[in-house]
Amino acid sequence: MSRAQRSTPRPKSQTGARVAAAATREQQRPLTLSRLRLPRRRSCACGGGGWPRFNRRVAALPDVDDFFWEKDPTPILDTIDAPIHLKNLSSKVELKQLAGEVRSEISFIMLRKCQPCNTGHSVVELAIAIHYVFNAPMDKILWDAGQHTYAHKILTGRRSLFHTIKQRKGLSGFTSRFESEYDPFGAGHGCNSLSAGLGMAVARDLGGRKNRIVTVISNWTTMAGQVYEAMGHAGFLDSNMVVILNDSRHTLLPKADSQSKMSINALSSALSKVQSSKGFRKFREAAKGLSKWFGKGMHEFAAKIDEYARGMIGPHGATLFEELGLYYIGPIDGNNIDDLICVLKEVSTLDSTGPVLVHVITENEKDSGGEFNSEITPDEEGPPDSSQDILKFLENGLSRTYNDCFVESLIAEAENDKRIVVVHGGMGIDRSIQLFQSRFPDRFFDLGIAEQHAVTFSAGLACGGLKPFCIIPSTFLQRAYDQIVEDVDMQKIPVRFAITSAGLVGSEGPTNSGPFDITFMSCLPNMIVMSPSNEDELIDMVATAAMVEDRPICFRYPKGAIVGTSGTLAYGNPLEIGKGEILAEGKEIAFLGYGEVVQRCLIARSLLFNFGIQATVANARFCKPLDIDLIRMLCQQHDFLITVEEGTVGGFGSHVSQFISLDGLLDGKIKWRPIVLPDRYIEHASLTEQLDMAGLTAHHIAATALTLLGRHRDALLLMK
Repeated sequence: MSRAQRSTPRPKSQTGARVAAAATREQQRPLTLSRLRLPRRRSCACGGGGWPRFNRRVAALPDVDDFFWEKDPTPILDTIDAPIHLKNLSSKVELKQLAGEVRSEISFIMLRKCQPCNTGHSVVELAIAIHYVFNAPMDKILWDAGQHTYAHKILTGRRSLFHTIKQRKGLSGFTSRFESEYDPFGAGHGCNSLSAGLGMAVARDLGGRKNRIVTVISNWTTMAGQVYEAMGHAGFLDSNMVVILNDSRHTLLPKADSQSKMSINALSSALSKVQSSKGFRKFREAAKGLSKWFGKGMHEFAAKIDEYARGMIGPHGATLFEELGLYYIGPIDGNNIDDLICVLKEVSTLDSTGPVLVHVITENEKDSGGEFNSEITPDEEGPPDSSQDILKFLENGLSRTYNDCFVESLIAEAENDKRIVVVHGGMGIDRSIQLFQSRFPDRFFDLGIAEQHAVTFSAGLACGGLKPFCIIPSTFLQRAYDQIVEDVDMQKIPVRFAITSAGLVGSEGPTNSGPFDITFMSCLPNMIVMSPSNEDELIDMVATAAMVEDRPICFRYPKGAIVGTSGTLAYGNPLEIGKGEILAEGKEIAFLGYGEVVQRCLIARSLLFNFGIQATVANARFCKPLDIDLIRMLCQQHDFLITVEEGTVGGFGSHVSQFISLDGLLDGKIKWRPIVLPDRYIEHASLTEQLDMAGLTAHHIAATALTLLGRHRDALLLMK
């Protein structure tokens, strides 16, 4: 469909009566594909009518304008421009209706973006209750996870911009201090809100202020040790703050998932209300004071009785929080807005009682559209009926990714070598990596965001004679750097680091981007550092890493689709350590690329050919050790050397400049220029837009060469 065709108004369908009737119905229905008008019997290049057949090797998604979207009316949400307006809602019925409207709003936007929204759905009632009870922005509300903040953003004056989330110059996918006064702290990699909230609470106390601090953490982020460090410190300082544990009842442990879940019933709800009541808290404090009056022995005896009694009525593990110094309340149904408001109101009135932890149980699949088919075929007569279905349907059209190639090659290696095991760290797990888990369940360990433990655990596996592949996204590997230095590199333990999502990551923005790993891994004395230019080299590097057994080794690869052919998987051939290759020979100017950016160097060479320039393109493969023979040859046979990498200052280019400086090559005719990421964080946008903002497109690379050759006019012409 052309741009002109899309800009013309669409004819009205025969659903006007039903849309009018929907305005009077209850507004808690989720947006599903059964309520979308999709083109039927539309011919397409792949042949046939009905649903278009998407080629599995094509990386494009269907044009969102091919979907005729219906949006539920939101009469109550339309009146909410700021959290203070929530206090105008007089009845719990209106709050429940508002929850349905917020959930519908999230679905409408995220389904158009083909992004999951179940996690955002699960905390809608919690976000409404928090803003209904507390007074933001005077009261500070901190969140741990990005998707948990969707309802928070809609309720805090950003609804009109919510459709721009994760787009260039749009809303961030996380909380951001630069975006709104209602975001007092940025939600980064999880587990930070409690530490930051405690700091704000201490600053409040020292400043003599009376505002309240509320931090929302999840059961995923409680896998990180920082959470417990902050809890222990909060208990020691006894500062007033409210910690809300948003428990989705999901776990990384399959055996735990198979066991019965914690139940929420009328009794647990009633006990939670009693625990949070001011009268009960005052009685408990008075009993403590009385026991102290009778002496230390009686006080300790009373404390043990209190602990035992609370352990009896509370859920399993609740005493852990009590031991850390937090007063535990819960569990509470996180999708029951009445109970949430009741407990939070009581908690908000507690003064001088120290930190309180409110345990909230939420359901990720609440109102997500019901059951859905496990298989979605392109020939279905009707569209899928839930948000999961549309995502599965659209995913069938996506091309293979670097992760797919990596996992397939790793499975091939693991079939031949029973010593190969996988340790996975970081938030979430790619579906392709789950293939290894299903194939070798006893040789796969998913440790979530406990990256520090993942690295040292991998070192222990290696010391035990196994071959661990430690798979961690670049941005999360930063958290485990001390363990990489002390527990792996310093001891020359052969841990194999597969660094995923390296470089720029598009809509996830700087929070989840990986620009620093080249720099912080290549400065380690014993580490082998490499990066593939395409998926074929990635397969070879898996084989290379499996072969190395005398030192640690790492390789990085980007997030997203592969750049070359995607034929039948072949076993990788181990590469010679520290050896690159010449991909295209030229004269006068040479590009030495590191990683996937080599493909852009080849495109830049084609652009320069139109200006009568033949450039050499070399693939470094290794940042450490460098291919010094290749670098010497490039310097001796060319006037200009340009190193290109999708990393920061201090990475591959810095290692090359260090060598050519010490080797005396810079004393001759060669002139060297680096192309790296700029010294700033690249904000969220599409990957193409991010590369343009960073000056790392093929046109930028070619323009740099033209400028070095003194052809400034041609460089400007190329960039138009």
